[in-house]
Amino acid sequence: MSDQPKDRFLRINEVLDRTALSRATLYRKIQDGTFPKQVRIAARCAGWRESEVTEWMYNPQYYQVDEAR
Repeated sequence: MSDQPKDRFLRINEVLDRTALSRATLYRKIQDGTFPKQVRIAARCAGWRESEVTEWMYNPQYYQVDEAR
């Protein structure tokens, strides 16, 4: 078993609350590659990894999506 803490998935409303972004700005940043991409959780459900949102919050101006993720 791994010693690393489990990464939670955040839904859209929690991401908007934490980042103070509007929904339109959030999706524009995803398109531009300056905000983490959504992760498919189920057929009609997606979210963001909490660790990636937290990383973005530490340095939002210079964040770039790592395509290897």
